[in-house]
Amino acid sequence: MAEGAVNVESLTSSQDKRWTIMAALLGTNTALLLFQGIQQETHPSDHRELALAIIAAALPFQAVYFMIYTFLLEHSETMAKHHVLQLKRVSALCQVISYLSLSGAFLLWYNISKYIGIAFLLSTVIAIIIIRLVMHPVDSNPT
Repeated sequence: MAEGAVNVESLTSSQDKRWTIMAALLGTNTALLLFQGIQQETHPSDHRELALAIIAAALPFQAVYFMIYTFLLEHSETMAKHHVLQLKRVSALCQVISYLSLSGAFLLWYNISKYIGIAFLLSTVIAIIIIRLVMHPVDSNPT
C-alpha cells in the first residue's frame, strides 16, 4: 500500500463490527423484553420489572446509534469535521448506554440463579474489555 493511503476496508470493517455487535445487542434486548415481558405478566416480579426497565431504556439509544451510523455512511464526506466528531461522540455514548443494558440481562439471570447471574456478569465484563481492545485501532507501523 502506498504511503499516506488509507485502508478503507480496515476502517469500514471496524465500523461494521460495531454495527454487528449493536445489532446483536438490539436483537437480544428485544427478545428479552418480549419473552420476559410475557413472564412478567403471568408471574410479576420486582427484579424482573427493574431489569426490563433497564433494557427498555437502552432501546432508543440503540436506534439512535443505527441512525447516526447510517447518516455518517451517507454524509460524512460532505460534513464539517467537527460535526462528524460530534456525531461520533454521540454514537459512542449510545454504545456505552447499550452495553449498560446488559446489566438488565444480568438482573434477569441473577433472579433465576445467583451463579448464572454472576457468571453472566463476569463473562460480560471480560467480553466488553476484549471487544474494546480489539476495536482499538492497531498501529500498522510497529517501531
